[in-house]
Amino acid sequence: MIKLLLVAGLVSLIVRIATHRWPWEYLSAKPTRAQAVLRARKLLGVPHEAGRGEILEAHRRLIARVHPDRGGTSDQVHAANDARDLLLGELPDGR
Repeated sequence: MIKLLLVAGLVSLIVRIATHRWPWEYLSAKPTRAQAVLRARKLLGVPHEAGRGEILEAHRRLIARVHPDRGGTSDQVHAANDARDLLLGELPDGR
């Protein structure tokens, strides 16, 4: 049993050195579009049924907080813009 654990540990270490990832990282699911939409809604703080106006207003509020001139970073601004674009792209044309 101990030999098996040592072999598994050694194989894991070899995989980590060769690929820069642990073997169990290959088992995790890749992010999906639904997960990205959920993260965008959470970032902007809008509900599932939010319309175009609500999304744009939430984006304006977030940009006002994270703008580099107010102590934020450009990465935060890019994340807010990406979230806005994703959520607006998910809206049906009639909303």
